[in-house]
Amino acid sequence: MSYPSCTLITPTYNWPEALELLLLSILNQTIIPNEVIIADDGSNENTKELIKKFQSTFPVPLIHIWHEDNKNQKPKIMNKGIAAAKYDYIIEIDGDIIMNKYFIEDHLSFAEKGIYLYGSRVNIQENFLPELFSKKNIHFNFFSKGIKKRARTIRIPYLMNFAKITTERSSKLRGCNMSFWKSDFIKINGFNENLVGWGIDDSEMIQRLHNIEINGKRLKNTAIAYHIYHKEQSRSQLDINDEILKQTTENKLTFIEKGINQYL
Repeated sequence: MSYPSCTLITPTYNWPEALELLLLSILNQTIIPNEVIIADDGSNENTKELIKKFQSTFPVPLIHIWHEDNKNQKPKIMNKGIAAAKYDYIIEIDGDIIMNKYFIEDHLSFAEKGIYLYGSRVNIQENFLPELFSKKNIHFNFFSKGIKKRARTIRIPYLMNFAKITTERSSKLRGCNMSFWKSDFIKINGFNENLVGWGIDDSEMIQRLHNIEINGKRLKNTAIAYHIYHKEQSRSQLDINDEILKQTTENKLTFIEKGINQYL
């Protein structure tokens, strides 16, 4: 089977312990992405040093794109990262994700034109974190301790033959596990940089994809991702961001003013 060439991109901010496990899980993949871009929203030297350590032996380009810390500017750093991507297909995960070894293979197996993909996540619990980080554990399965939502650990790719196309944005969408064509992302001008603080950026971008008739497909029993517990971020901007999403949905907006075109 031939797969599209792809860039794996992840945002990060001052959590090198989690980023290290993510990078180790990339090295464990059955199919390694063509390049990996770390979109760094202003981390300090510890993250930079970790990335440098991995870059010396990484099998594909490991690119660190950084801008100065100015509170949460994830849409901006993700636009800069995706603008730099050399490959047609973008797989987006979060910097606190450990991927099952078939994660990249699953995204690429089910990639198709006119479609974006979105998966779910298994939660790694707070009380397991000391062991997780001390042992640098990247291997999980249904019976592993320290996880919640065990049913999501079961991988049965055959069931994707019955996956339905979703013509509306799903409430189950999570930016920590999704993929799309770079050309589609550019058509809608990428992430909306008017969104600030935590939340909504992935949903608002995906809504504009639906508005240009790019539909979704949910990755069930495939593309298994383990999410490392962390405290919730401030939701102080959520009302403003919700209003932007509402306008995008109701007015069927397809293009935003402040997006990826600034970096292309």
